[in-house]
This record gives sequence, structure tokens and C-alpha cells, in this order.
Amino acid sequence: MSNDDFPIPFTVAALRDGYLSDATSLEAVFATVRARIARHAGNPVWITVADDLALAREFDRLRALDPASHPLWGIPFAVKDNIDVGGMPTTAACPAFARMAHADAPVVAALRAAGAIVVGKTNLDQFATGLVGTRSPYGEVQNAYVPAVISGGSSSGSAVALALGQVAFALGTDTAGSGRVPAALNGLVGVKLSRGLLSTRGVVPACRSLDCVSLFTRDLADAALLLPLLRRHDPLDPWSRALPLDATLPARPVIGVPRDDQLAFFGNAEARALFAAAVAQAGIGADIVEIDFLPFVEAAQLLYEGPWVAERYLVAKDLLATQPDALLPVTRAIIGGGEHLAAADAFAAMYRLAALRRAVEPTLASVTAILTPTIGTHFTRAQVEANPVQLNSELGYYTNFMNLLDLAALAVPHGAHASGVPAGVTLFADHGSDARLLALAAQLFPALSGAAMPAVSDDVARIDILVCGAHMSGLPLNGQLTGRGAIFREAVRTAPCYRFYALPGGPPFRPALVRVAPGERGGSIDAERWSLPADRWGDFVQLIPAPLGIGTVELDDGRQVKGFIGEGCAAAGARDITALGGWRQFLASVG
Repeated sequence: MSNDDFPIPFTVAALRDGYLSDATSLEAVFATVRARIARHAGNPVWITVADDLALAREFDRLRALDPASHPLWGIPFAVKDNIDVGGMPTTAACPAFARMAHADAPVVAALRAAGAIVVGKTNLDQFATGLVGTRSPYGEVQNAYVPAVISGGSSSGSAVALALGQVAFALGTDTAGSGRVPAALNGLVGVKLSRGLLSTRGVVPACRSLDCVSLFTRDLADAALLLPLLRRHDPLDPWSRALPLDATLPARPVIGVPRDDQLAFFGNAEARALFAAAVAQAGIGADIVEIDFLPFVEAAQLLYEGPWVAERYLVAKDLLATQPDALLPVTRAIIGGGEHLAAADAFAAMYRLAALRRAVEPTLASVTAILTPTIGTHFTRAQVEANPVQLNSELGYYTNFMNLLDLAALAVPHGAHASGVPAGVTLFADHGSDARLLALAAQLFPALSGAAMPAVSDDVARIDILVCGAHMSGLPLNGQLTGRGAIFREAVRTAPCYRFYALPGGPPFRPALVRVAPGERGGSIDAERWSLPADRWGDFVQLIPAPLGIGTVELDDGRQVKGFIGEGCAAAGARDITALGGWRQFLASVG
């Protein structure tokens, strides 16, 4: 099997099915992993990659295990390089700090016990200090969709490795937003669990009292599968605590949204419109109420303006004293600021935080969850280089308060900017709500879990359009829809009466959906139904080049929707990718 023609999506569920059905093998999966890493070698995603000998040992280990009873058997995953993996160095993106790990961190050990295989250790903002993905001596990790844009940090490499299809899931950490900002910028699910739910033993601390191990997945189903495997109370970790995994939701959830004057998009009108669309979508399955967001914003300001930066100083103080140049200048300036903070500063901030926690408790109790943007805007790497501290702070507007206030959070992708940069939103609630947030996100944004959404009504005349290629959410031409006010409706599949082709040429690369003649064999193809304002239909259709056009597409539930189709001649010179089942699967197969 060619590494460029891998037929199975790199998700936990799909790879597991492939192994159990003998549709693929360890050798085929990891040859694909190797090829995809090599293809993107210019993007400094990885600090350490498992060599062939280490992988051979892992294969031998797995062959002694029953795949059916090991839910992650053979699943490749990435580990942020501030989490220990036995036999690999842990660098925290600081070569002078590097040490060899002699044992797996408990979170890694739990995944390996379930059959997962560590591909390697990923790049990060040095000492996990930053939300940008550019603060590493190993290089600036590039956004998976638009390389000039930041990847987000500090868990930059873990997020991009997953977005590029090099692994099926990834571990990060999250103190200020490091597991959510990269998820938003790379079109992923980012799970920031309650403090203490996962062990942080074997993790290089950022702020030890606040740190969380985080999780990146492609969809909610994988996150729900991984959560109970990772959740283990660790009596050797003083910050570990036992929390329930109750996924029960009320019949009609109530979602809090910040007042409009408390939302911050930092001049990005497109981001404001994308968030409004997400709120409208959430309003299909929940009641939307406004909440006072200012106490959360004030708590966020304490993280870097208060004494918690002294926790970062404790980690690096010896290195700062003996080799200060081992730290990047911006990292050194931030962490070094904790050296002279007094105990009185710490107590004053603790008192203020306790008051803010009490202030938000009635709000948290009155709603099922709160919905915000994950980030208010995005920046290019050049912009961050010119203004590293302020722009990093703006990225943390919706993230920095979470661990200070002891909350659980779930970042999910939702739409994309016209430039192709993904967008996303975050649901958060009080600690212990981790499983409920996953269930709630699946209910409000079912495209992430493959379920259908009911239609949305509004006061704008609209026409539904089915897209199955580069116009799908998060892909390069999606901005042609969102820029015209289109709203995502649902993820769907066509009736099994189509052939699906990858057309020659590009970028952007495009597919063609061609209906087969009666009696001929076809397939069912993944697609998305969008709703376009009727007054923008004409100028959108004018963008469609031959051999593509708009026709009537039949769905697997019998509905008929206007959407992209290909002329019969589209098959000439094109590659038949019907067996892959969709355009995203094809993109994953070619890396």
C-alpha cells in the first residue's frame, strides 16, 4: 500500500476498526506516519522522533497483546516535550535544561498500557511560557493551514502534528490556554480538563498549582474514548484529585454568553461574525442567556500580572542563575519577573482570586456552560515577533482565567476565516464537568461527532448548498462561503450512488462528485450542508469552474439538496477516491 494512498482516516476510532478488521497493519500505519513527518520536515513540529529500533520494540510489545481488549492498540500519538516519555529526553524546549526520562509520566503510561505508541516528543513554547508557538530554539512551528500564521502555543507541535495527520491524537499541557489556543488555530478539539483530573507527575511544571495535561483530538468521539483511559487518581501526585465523569445533561441546556460589550475581537470583524454564527447554532439546542464576563476577565489578568509567575521562576531559577542565555529573551523576561515577588503579593492575589471565584459562582450555577470564542483573533508570526507580549496577552483573553478559577473547558472548531485559518469556540463550566462538556458539545455542534442538525430559521432568505471538497469548514475555499454570510447547517452523507474523483491541477485541489448510471456501483460521500443568503447565490456560483457545476444531490436519508456536482467528463484524467468516503479522508491520505 502506498504511503500516499492510505485509506483510513487518522482517528482513534477509524484506525482501531482498521486493525480489528485486518484492513491495515502496524507496518502500514507507521510507514504512513514516517512519510507524513518527512513530507513536512521543514516545519519544526518534532524535537525527538522514535527511531526504527524503538518502534520495532513497540511492535513486539503489541504483538503480545490482544487488540480487542486494548482500546488503543497500535494508535500513534504525540507527546509535548515537557511530559516524560521513558527513554526519550525531556527538553521543555530548552537544550540546557534537557534530561533523559527514565520512566513514562503516568498519563503516558496509561495510554501505552492501552496499546498506544508514542511517535515522539513535540516542540513547544519554551518552558510552556507562551500562547504563540514561536518561542522555541528548535524553530517556530507553522500553522497547519496557513504557514505565515502562528500555530498557537505552548502546545504547538502536538496540535500541528495531529492537524497534519502524523498522529491520531496528542498530549499537551494547559496552564493559560496552551491546549486550547493551538486547537482553535489548527481546527482541532482541545480538551482542558479539570485541575487534578489527570496526573501531572512527570510533567515539567509551568505553574505547578495550576498545570493540567491537555488532549488534542480530531473529533469529540475520540476525546470521549480517551478521557476514561487517562483519568486515574495518582496518590503520588499531591495535586491529583478524584472527580466524577457524569455526562448527564438537562433536557434543555442553558448556555451563557458574554454581553456584547464584553466580547473582544481586537479589530477582527470576521471573528465576531464567526462567533455570532456559533451562538446561533448553539441556540438550536439550548437557551442562550447573557452573563457578566468581567469577573472572568479580571481573574485572567492575575495570571501574568500577579504572583503566579513566581511558580514559573521556581522551575528555571537555577538555569537563570548559571546560564541565563539558555532561555530565549522573551521567556527570560517573563519568568525572571517572578524573582522579586513578595509573600505579601501572593496573599493579596490569593484574596482577590477568592473574591472573584465567589463572584462567578452564581453565574456558573445558573447555566449549563458558558460559550466564548477560544481566541478573539489570530496573528501572523511576523506580527508576534514585532509585539510578542501584548499579542500573547490578547490571545489569553478567553483562556487565562480557567485554571485560576478551577474550571473545565473544551475548545471545538467552528468555521474558518476567508484566509483559511480555522476558527473555534470554547464551552466551559465548573470543575468536574468534563464529561458533560463533551456531551454538550456533541449536542450543540453535532458536525464534530457526525450527527445531523435541525434546520435553523432566521429572517434572511437563504438557499441551501451542499459542499464536499475545498469549501468544507476549515478548508481553503471555505472563506468563499463564510465571507458571503453562509451558515453551517450539518454534516451529511450522500446516497450511495456517486463516484468521487480528485481532479488534476491545483492548488486549491478540488474533487468532483459524479452520479452513476442506474445499476452501476457507487459510494456514499461525506459532505456539509451550508445555508447561503439568497442575494449572494449568484456571485458565488460564478466562481465555480468547469467541469464542476451546481445540481441536485441526493442524501442518504432521501433528501435532495442543491450542491456541487461534476460533469461526466470530470472522470477523465482524475483519480477515483470513492473508496475513501470523503475529501478530508483523501487529504489525510496524502498528508
